[in-house]
Formats: sequence, structure tokens, C-alpha cells
Amino acid sequence: MTADAGERLVDGYTLVVFDLDGVIYLIDRPIPGAVEAVGRLHADGRAVAYATNNASRRSSEVADLLTGMGVPARAEEVLTSAAATAELLRDRLPAGAPVLVVGAEALRAEIRAVGLRPVSLADEEPAAVAQGYGPQVGWVDLAEASLAVRAGAPWYATNTDRTLPSERGPLPGNGSLVAVLRTALGREPDLVVGKPEPALFATAARRAGGGRTLVVGDRLDTDIEGACRAGLESLLVLTGVSDVPELLAAPESRRPTYVAMDLAGLFDPAAVVRLPGVPDDGGWSVTVTDGGLALDGAGRPLDALAALCAVAWAASTGPAVRAESPEAGKALAALGLSA
Repeated sequence: MTADAGERLVDGYTLVVFDLDGVIYLIDRPIPGAVEAVGRLHADGRAVAYATNNASRRSSEVADLLTGMGVPARAEEVLTSAAATAELLRDRLPAGAPVLVVGAEALRAEIRAVGLRPVSLADEEPAAVAQGYGPQVGWVDLAEASLAVRAGAPWYATNTDRTLPSERGPLPGNGSLVAVLRTALGREPDLVVGKPEPALFATAARRAGGGRTLVVGDRLDTDIEGACRAGLESLLVLTGVSDVPELLAAPESRRPTYVAMDLAGLFDPAAVVRLPGVPDDGGWSVTVTDGGLALDGAGRPLDALAALCAVAWAASTGPAVRAESPEAGKALAALGLSA
């Protein structure tokens, strides 16, 4: 079923909070339809914000990047895990305290901006280690961080995204780099700041002035789980990392309120569905079979997806789906599932 037949999804919310990579842009190019979608929100006078785990750019740089893509944005609308990590460290450390930074220059700049002193060596006796993604991070950086943590410095990770999207497919993200230290140290970071921790979304939601907030993301393990943990409703768009098989296998903590192929779902009632739907809806019928699900009938692919989620989530089955009709085969192909 659609979100609310005849009504735009976006009309039910005061603030829309977007993830960036995989939702608004892919690396440095806007995703088709994203510029137009944000433009429509601005034209409606609706508040928007951007919450990103990417710690390789400052808020002002992200705002400039968005503006250059045709999405006018102000630095105060952008919430990054780098800035949030720096603010947290500022509140916990004395002014001027040394912080060993592993990551991009943006993280160093945020640390510096809050009155702390970024350093690179364990011998400089850092009061904390701040680890964020940076494409130039190497063994030497990780070795210094390992030594500092072993010497007693608390270890803060901006985020633990295992991958980041690219035009060539998912690439190692900060979570993969954190895993190197986790293996070397035999323990977890003392604190992870970014999604799926709820802080970024909770900060954004406070700006809604008590109105309803919708989180829009492409990752179940960060955006959607973070929204769930912040008590917010969410829309999963299938333009980035998470795909339909992952959605069908999602645990309760990572289940979105709605799903759409892209941001058109914000405005077009026919382009979005509320989850989980029911097993027999929209012309479709879903049953549990040995090793998976069977889809029969005809209708919109999104209605089929809602019905599949209803059965998969209730039965805790795997994402394997078999088509029982030619129309079902076409729907599964449209959803990226083999028939």
C-alpha cells in the first residue's frame, strides 16, 4: 500500500533530515532527482538538514559542495560526525589538550576549531585519539593510534561505516579502518559518535521545534538504525548501499517506516510504500517456501516489496524469493532480486 493514498509523504513532517552519500550525491555528483527534490522542499518552505558520517569534510565544505551541485545549503544545516566528535572532546578535555587525529584534514580542523591541539604521534602524549575516515590513512597512522590507546588515551571513532559508496561499488569505510585497530587492540572504541548512534539525528530533530521529523537514508546499518534509536520515522531510498535482500533480512532495529526507489517517494504517493505491509496486498500474494519466499500475482513492484517484508520479517526467512507468475518475475527484476 502507498504511504497514505493521495497524500504526499513529506506533508506529514516539519523537518526532513537527509543522509548525503547515496541519497543526495554519490561521491561528488548529485544523484538523479536529488537537486529537484530538495528544491521542492525549499519551495514549500519546509526545513531540511543533512546528517553525515563522512568525517573527511567540514560542515562549511559540505554546504559549499551541496550549493555547487545546485542544492543551496548553509553550514548550520549540516551535521557531520567530525564536528560532533570535536564538540564532544571539547566538553571532556581541558582547553589546548593534545588529540591524536587519524583521518582527513577536516577532522583536524574541527579539533582545532574547538580549542584542542591535533597531533600525530603517540610520543606527544595525547589526551585522546579521534579516528575518522581519510583516503590517505595508512599503517603509520594506525600504529601511532594503537600505541596511544595502549598508553591509556581514550579512543573515539567518528563512525563505523564498513563501506562507503562509489561509482565502482562499495569501498572500505572508516569502520574497516576501525576494525584494524579493534583487531590490534583486542577491544572496541570507547565511544562511536556518528550513526547509528542517535546524536546527529537527535540534534537535528531538536531544530524542528516539536514538529515531526523524517530521516531519509540509504543505509540500514547507520541511517535507519540511527533513526530508530532516536525514535524517528524513516524513509529508505534504494539509491545507495542497502539493497532489497538486505532489507528483507533486516532485524527489527534496522527496519524503515517507508521505502522508495528514490527521492520521488517524498512527493509521489505512488512511489513509496509503508512497511511492512501485509502478505496479500496490492495484487500480490507471498508465502513461505523451503529456504525462502514465493511471490505470486501482479501489481506494483513496491507493493510486492511491502508484502515480501511483511512475511520475511514475521517468519525470519532469508532473502531468497521465487516468482510464481511472469508478473512476479518482472517485479523481482525491478527490485534487483533474481526470480
